[in-house]
Amino acid sequence: MSGPGSDVPASDGPASDGRGADEVTARRTVLRAAVSIGLYAGAFGASFGAVATGSGLSTAQAMVLSLVMFSGASQFAFTGVAGAGGSALTAVAAALLLGLRNAFYGVSLTHVLVPRGLARLWTAHFVIDETTAMAVAQPSLRLQRYAFWTTGLVLCALWQLGTLLGALAGSAVEPSDYGLDAAGPAVFLALLWPALKRREARWVALAGALVAVALVPLAPQGVPVLAAAGVAVVAGLRPGAASQQAEEAT
Repeated sequence: MSGPGSDVPASDGPASDGRGADEVTARRTVLRAAVSIGLYAGAFGASFGAVATGSGLSTAQAMVLSLVMFSGASQFAFTGVAGAGGSALTAVAAALLLGLRNAFYGVSLTHVLVPRGLARLWTAHFVIDETTAMAVAQPSLRLQRYAFWTTGLVLCALWQLGTLLGALAGSAVEPSDYGLDAAGPAVFLALLWPALKRREARWVALAGALVAVALVPLAPQGVPVLAAAGVAVVAGLRPGAASQQAEEAT
């Protein structure tokens, strides 16, 4: 402890060292989690690559789609519609509807990332489910930024690698022999299943399915998917929908 008149500040070295050690440990934990999520993303990307080539896309087209879109559910929607013979416009519309949620993630991450100018485009490309979840789970702003970029870069790299391996494998086999032609709907069901725990979600899913089935013999390819998505949009916009979801969640 310094005496009166002393201009030597009290040492806070041990406390600073402790905070530094804690941050290093936290960064290592974030990196391990990002790699774990990335390995899953690589396997998911491989399934997309196989489905994409099984739907008629070339390996190069599958790779460009993974690089430019970088959103699993949207990519499966695009290839599903395109593989079924739908128009490019319909396929893009289906992909955009599923990717719309990322725009809402961006709102919550703006104060964390603070992108400016052209950096907004680069940053927005990495705003997905996993990067958002990793970022908001961190206790400090520095760790939030670190988690976002670490997770985004790891996922992007392994997603591209998985897509390439899956596309090469899918190009070498007949899709119907291994059930790859049914992989797209199976993946969508897996993505949808956790959300069906809520009663309202089950009714919306059923209504969307009925609309899609009714339109299959009448509308062009891809339109039934968009119409089913419209059911979900209408259900989400109705008065009281947000409060009802919050009550069911609790």
